[in-house]
Amino acid sequence: MKYIFTVVLIFFTAGLFAQQTPSGKKLIQFSGIITDRDSSFVVPYVTITNKTNQDQRYAANYKGYFSFVAHPGDTLIYNAIGYTDKVVLIPADIKDSKYTAMVKMKSEIVYLPAVRVYPWATIEEFTKDFLAMKVADDDMEIARKNMSSRSINGKIQYLPRDAGEISSTNFRIDQERELNKNLVQSNPLLNPFAWGKLMQQIFSGDKSRQNNNN
Repeated sequence: MKYIFTVVLIFFTAGLFAQQTPSGKKLIQFSGIITDRDSSFVVPYVTITNKTNQDQRYAANYKGYFSFVAHPGDTLIYNAIGYTDKVVLIPADIKDSKYTAMVKMKSEIVYLPAVRVYPWATIEEFTKDFLAMKVADDDMEIARKNMSSRSINGKIQYLPRDAGEISSTNFRIDQERELNKNLVQSNPLLNPFAWGKLMQQIFSGDKSRQNNNN
C-alpha cells in the first residue's frame, strides 16, 4: 500500500511539473509596479498580455502592482486607457526564480474633434429664432441715430457743459450786460430814474403856472 501511494505521488508531481513548465522552460515569479513616465504616478488596472504564452492576460491592481508566473524570454504587452502600449521583454538569462521590474508607460494625448453646442433642439426652432433675430445697426445707422434731433436734445438736457461752453456763455452774458448798460446811459428814456425826474419837473411846472395865474 505504501508503495502504491508513492508511485501515485510521483506520477501526480510529474504531471503537475509538466503542466507548469511546458517544453522544459523555467518558471519565474514576475512582479513589479507600473507608473507614468512623466509624473511617476501609478497607473492602475493595466492589462498585461503574454504574447509568448498564448496571449495569457493578467491585470494590475489599483496601486499599479502586478505579479504572475512567466518564463524567461517572454514578451509582454501592457495596455491601459490613455496610455501608449508598452512592450516588455523578460530577460532570458535570469538565474533566480523571481524577477522584479519597474514599468513606465507614456500617456497618450488624444485630440478630440471640436463640438459646438447649440441652444436649438430642432431646425424649426433655429429658423424661428433666426427670423425673429434683430440685426445690429451698422456704423452709418449708429451715426444717424446719434446725430438726430432727439438724441441731441437728450444730450443737452443731461450732459454737463464743458469749460469752453461755460466760458463762452459767461462772455456772452457779460457782453449783453455791458451793452444794456450803455444803452440805458445814452438814452434817458430807457432810464426809469430819468422818467421819474421828468415827471417831477412836469408836475412842478404845472404847479408854478397855476400860481402865476392866480
